[in-house]
Amino acid sequence: MSTPPPDTHRAAARSKMPLAEQIETTYQRIGVTSAHRQIVFMILLGVFFDALEQNAVGITGPILRESWGLDASGIGFLNTMTFTATALGRVATGLIVDRFGRRNMLTVNLLIFAVGSLLCAFAPNYGVLAAGRFIVGFGLGGEIAVAVIMMAEFFSAKHRGTAVGLINVTAAGLGNMLAPAFGILVFTLIDGPDKWRWVFGLLFLPAILVLWFRRYVPETPRYLAATGQIDKANEVLGRLATGKLAGPAPTTEQYIASPELAAAAGVASAGNSWRKVFTRKLLPRTSLLVIAVGMSYAAQISMLTLMPMILVAQGYAVNTSLWFTLLMQAGSLLGAISASVVANRFPRKLVLTVAAALGCFSGLAIALLGSNILFVLIFGVIFNYSIIVLNTTIWLFAPEQYPTKVRGFGTSIILAAGSLSGGLFPLVTGAVFDAGGLTAMFSVMAGLFVILAISVQFVPETFGKPLEEDNDAIYGH
Repeated sequence: MSTPPPDTHRAAARSKMPLAEQIETTYQRIGVTSAHRQIVFMILLGVFFDALEQNAVGITGPILRESWGLDASGIGFLNTMTFTATALGRVATGLIVDRFGRRNMLTVNLLIFAVGSLLCAFAPNYGVLAAGRFIVGFGLGGEIAVAVIMMAEFFSAKHRGTAVGLINVTAAGLGNMLAPAFGILVFTLIDGPDKWRWVFGLLFLPAILVLWFRRYVPETPRYLAATGQIDKANEVLGRLATGKLAGPAPTTEQYIASPELAAAAGVASAGNSWRKVFTRKLLPRTSLLVIAVGMSYAAQISMLTLMPMILVAQGYAVNTSLWFTLLMQAGSLLGAISASVVANRFPRKLVLTVAAALGCFSGLAIALLGSNILFVLIFGVIFNYSIIVLNTTIWLFAPEQYPTKVRGFGTSIILAAGSLSGGLFPLVTGAVFDAGGLTAMFSVMAGLFVILAISVQFVPETFGKPLEEDNDAIYGH
């Protein structure tokens, strides 16, 4: 009797393994190839321009105030439209990607974002501009949500944390820091009362370019396998292994075996499991982290939106205020990098508590010393540093609170709550600034960090613990 070839032995052995273990073992064997790096680049490139778009209202705020006579509340409402839609985009995308795939929504969301940018550029009045910001926000929310999912699903556990962390380094770090420089460049090259339109219009062009290159990004093998598309999953794994995303499909090795197992996994993941996020054990975790992320995003978006206008109100030229904002945003990049480093070394709640204390201190310092621009710059860097450490750590903390079947939906609720808070709270801080100036505004924002620090104390610590798996007992049944 002939001996089966080695591939047959490996396929037979793999067919007895759970689907998740088959994929994880394959990823470990493949490692990180040039195909992975191309996927990372194409995803992060879009995320970078998303971050610039997120800052667009803050960049154009002083010009809009001069051209259209908007006050701080009017500028804040534009961000309300943006981030309310971002919250809706995150929740909708979180539900859609599990049914129709990650790759398709990565394309759709970027297209929505591009259309919204173009509408903003040609807006004839404030109402159309606000509608354009809503469209942009919906695309932004979905884009980031899909980016997080895809970066996680293309890598093994060994590299997953770094891959997901790069999203916040790119967006909250580089994107937020370089956004003022983008504004300075546009306003240096272009003059006139409508120069703000070019900020939105120029962001449309790279979005279309990224959309073109992203046609090479494949669907994730995890999604394909979970929905029973074993042949396609093996083809993508073959492309990852050979490092070639384009061109003829490589000879397909059976990296994943047992289609029956994959089909069973797809059926098991269906149903109304999302409702279990609201059960007795998980609801308190969700509620507390919703409060925490709400406070953090409220402080971040208020700072991004209103700081350039505040500096202009203190007598600085538009370009000077943007340079000062750029310097303060250096703290965002440092915060994203720091959060990624400490994530493997310190408990989540300790990091969140220390960062919240630092944010409260820097906020009070700006409130008390805001008449001195040097102190504003120094403590502005610390303020932004604290915010991004908080946001990045919450991004890591939230998925660890949920079992597998509801992890995506639970996490999307928390991220959506952050976006919603970021959209609504600038209305409050804008009104506070109009009424009481810099001191009142930053005193209020310092209080946000106190609430955050208290709320996270009652969330279960997850540092060093394995992720919870699906088990009806954990839902309190």
